[in-house]
Formats: sequence, C-alpha cells, structure tokens
Amino acid sequence: MTTTERNPSAAPPETTRASPPVTTPATRPVTRADGAPRRGPGRPRREDQRDTHEIVLRAATRLFAERGFDAVGVRDVAEAAGVNVATVHHHGGRKAELYDACFARIFAAERAAVESAVTPARAALDEGPEALAAALHDLVDAFVDFLEDRPETTALWLRRWLAPAEHGRLDTDYADPIYAEVEALLAAAHARGLLHEPTPHTAVRSLVWAVHGHVVTLAAVAPGQRDGDARARRETRAFVHRWVDAMYGAGAH
Repeated sequence: MTTTERNPSAAPPETTRASPPVTTPATRPVTRADGAPRRGPGRPRREDQRDTHEIVLRAATRLFAERGFDAVGVRDVAEAAGVNVATVHHHGGRKAELYDACFARIFAAERAAVESAVTPARAALDEGPEALAAALHDLVDAFVDFLEDRPETTALWLRRWLAPAEHGRLDTDYADPIYAEVEALLAAAHARGLLHEPTPHTAVRSLVWAVHGHVVTLAAVAPGQRDGDARARRETRAFVHRWVDAMYGAGAH
C-alpha cells in the first residue's frame, strides 16, 4: 500500500474544535437622578428603597409643577428620575396615584413647619394679647420661610388650581387640614376677646394667596438679580407683619 492510500478501517484523525469565544453584554454606566451609581441586580437595601422613593417623588413633583397633570406621563417621570417605568409604578402607582403622592409629600413637610409655630401660638392664648401677637408673627414667618425654601409647593398648587373642577380631593386632604389649624387658633383667640376675627376662613386664605403670589414673584426674578430677590423677601416679610398688626394688634379690635 502506497503512502498516498488510506486504510479504510483506520479511525479518522481527531481534530480539536476551538471553543466559541465567550461574550458578555456591553455594559454602560448607569446613574440615578442624584448622580449616584445604580446598584446591580438583587434585592435593594432598605435605604436604597427610601432613596429611590424620594428621587421618584421629587422628579414627579418638579414635572407636575412645571407642566401640570395632563402634560406629564409616567415615562417622563422615569426619565427624569433615572429609573425605569416599573420602578415609578412600584413607588408611585398609577399616574393619578403618583400625583396624589406628590401632594402628600409636600403636605407632610408643610404641616410640620406650620405646626411648629401653631403649637406655641396655642400656648400664647393663655399669655395675653402681646404674646399672641408675637406668636402670630412667628406663625406667618414659618409659612413664608417654608414656601420660599420649597417654591415647588406653590407651583404644584397653582397648576392644580388652574383646573378647579379636577382633583378637588387634593384640597380636602392636603390643604384644608393646615388651614383648619390656623383657623381654629384665630377662632379661639376671637372667642377669648384677644382679637377680632369673625371670618378666620377668609383671613387664612387671603394670607395664603398673598404669600403664594410672593413666591411667584421670586420665581420671576432673573438669575443674578440678588438685590431684587432680597428686597422682595424683606418687603413681603414686613408686609405680613404689618397685616397681622393691622388686623389683630393693639387697637385693631
């Protein structure tokens, strides 16, 4: 048999097949709305859940305040928060529930700020007119401070009030309870003869709208015009104090 012939009964030579290269999906850096890196797969830590919940609500509040309810979609919120749509649904529910959660969030903060001044004002009812007048100054200062520090509160409410026939329950749940505390304070002071206020409902809402108007004015101040911003803050603070003194100060009743 020549060297060029093959033995038909011989086993074919073994060949080594190269393993296919292992590939991994391309990775890209993913960050949350606050700039922090998003965690990998797995159950999130509780603090991460709280952080994500706050990030989602903060992003939703900003968008609803800027555009109103109808012009914001859940996907818009997800993009602004740096999360996926499922995460938004998990932390906020459907769009209407998310909207409600935004108001609940600012309500909790606003009520805490106002209550911190209402409590000593209630105590001042037993200390006489001068102590009550000082406490009322502190109360309006607390409200002005809160809205100046959280202007999205004003923007969110103004968007809601532009459609008065819609979402009326938001006022019942997230505005009226705060107003009622101040109204009850004024009514108690009126009953004791410490001041004259037969219509506390109207008085509280008049002052609320005045301060919201002030916050809108601040938003209109061009960046870099700090003098105008500071002047508006000083003048508004002086106005609400004069209003309280004129309405409830010595000789007003």
